[in-house]
Amino acid sequence: MNQESTSSPLGTLLLTFLAGAAAGAVVVALTTRKTGSELRGDIKDLACRANLKAGAMAAEASEAWDGMKDRTLLAAGDVKRGMNDAANDVKRGMAEAAKDLRG
Repeated sequence: MNQESTSSPLGTLLLTFLAGAAAGAVVVALTTRKTGSELRGDIKDLACRANLKAGAMAAEASEAWDGMKDRTLLAAGDVKRGMNDAANDVKRGMAEAAKDLRG
């Protein structure tokens, strides 16, 4: 499987949620009776809050990614050690079997 064809269900859910929240905020801002300067101020405030929230979510995602990479590296090391141990056990077993056959 290549990485471009797979997407995280959590990532898709997060993007859908953010798009819905942004759309809702725009609808509320545009349907509320306000002057132009008040509306621009509200939109600027919404944009600032969205930017801060997106930055925080990006930082959390980065932390989660780093943790996943670390756990994957540890698991890969465990698998490699297990495979080496198994290969050594097979070699020893084959050597012992050959020795038994020789007499």
